[in-house]
Amino acid sequence: MSMNRAVAEAGQKGIIGGYLEALGLVERLHRLLLDVIKDEFERLGVLRINAVQGLLLFNIGDNEVTAGELKTRGYYQGSNVSYNLKKLVEMGYMHHQRCEIDRRSVRVRLTEEGRRIRDIVAALFERHAEGLQQKGILGTDGLDSINASLRRMERYWSDQIRYIY
Repeated sequence: MSMNRAVAEAGQKGIIGGYLEALGLVERLHRLLLDVIKDEFERLGVLRINAVQGLLLFNIGDNEVTAGELKTRGYYQGSNVSYNLKKLVEMGYMHHQRCEIDRRSVRVRLTEEGRRIRDIVAALFERHAEGLQQKGILGTDGLDSINASLRRMERYWSDQIRYIY
């Protein structure tokens, strides 16, 4: 059953309707974020890289991390992290190097070209944040409230996963 159908079936049935609507919004917002990044890349003629890869470069920023850390630190949300890392290295957006201590582990960091893509995404996000505020859509207080609610939901879900094991 799709999230939209579940929300429609739940209708306005109290907390479950609101919860399903929130789940659907989070899911759609993530997909829209990727579309926004894709459109920016197309506008600028950045065609070798996809939106998921661009968001990954943005999230890594100036850090040097292992592939395993990408998910635990929240830099990457997908299931195909190895594929995207391999492609980013092949295309020259990332350096990779075996870890001296644990040879099974690979550390990655952005190349100059990777930092250029990170800067494109950062500029896009900055423009959007300013636009939200200038148009009166969301200001600092509104974003703080949304973020606090989403952090509480994240903690709740994390606790649910911990109790399973």
